[in-house]
Amino acid sequence: MAQMDLFDRQLFARRRKRALIQRTDGADFLLAAVVEELADRLQAVTRQFDIAVDLGGHTGRLCAALAASGRATSVLRGDLFLADPDLSPPDFVCDDAFLPLKDASVGLIASALSLHLVNDLPGALIQIRRALQPDGLFVAAVLGGETLSELRDCLMRAELELTGGAGPRVAPFADTRDLGALLQRAGFALPVTDTDKLTVRYDSLFGLMRDLKAMGATSVLSERSRKPLSRAVVLKAAELYATNHADADGRIRATFQVIYLSGWAPHESQQKPLKPGSAKMRLADALDPMRKGPGS
Repeated sequence: MAQMDLFDRQLFARRRKRALIQRTDGADFLLAAVVEELADRLQAVTRQFDIAVDLGGHTGRLCAALAASGRATSVLRGDLFLADPDLSPPDFVCDDAFLPLKDASVGLIASALSLHLVNDLPGALIQIRRALQPDGLFVAAVLGGETLSELRDCLMRAELELTGGAGPRVAPFADTRDLGALLQRAGFALPVTDTDKLTVRYDSLFGLMRDLKAMGATSVLSERSRKPLSRAVVLKAAELYATNHADADGRIRATFQVIYLSGWAPHESQQKPLKPGSAKMRLADALDPMRKGPGS
């Protein structure tokens, strides 16, 4: 029996389109912060790549950062689902679950805040690794499991209290360890994952919900309730949020956990772990005799 997809990709595409057409100034603050961090990380890379790909497009921020980094001779922008109407035409339009790139065709692939909504993330990572030339680099930022934990808590408690039941309203995302394992499973060499948390403050729950809608980041869960939240539930959630997740000045906190990923397409020049039994010194010989336990 086939497993149901976690995310409704068609709904995701529609909400992304709406966000791009109704673009709200400042609503891309999270993307801007993530792109700045990815750009900083690329500065530590000494390799020069012939072709870099911005996998996702969306405002052109990442594409511009890749071009400004000087790490690639040319940069291709692949807009997700549809061409961004406010930018020049992209090099291609794609679904990042089905990469339209030939094997070993590009040197650098970067993605900002979209891959966490792919249903088959292991498969997508394998496609990315195959598209990279040997010793090519993949860098990405995805949302982690602690994202919007406060909102998840308040919506669930409010709905349970007022209706006696609650459905999922905020998507579950992977954690750092799981994503590191997926990079290894996809065949990346030297995989690295680390996490950062951004805390954004709002006057109320309603400001947060407006921003999420403007980002195209409202729930796209396949098993979401088709019944909109009632006004009473939303008001109760706002009350719980203000009571449990507010600072001394009354403003509420919203957490966004961003997990950064990187991995290289395998190449013979890369460092490799030593084979078991190849050490030239016994561990016992390396220990300081003065630090050995009694009777040693």
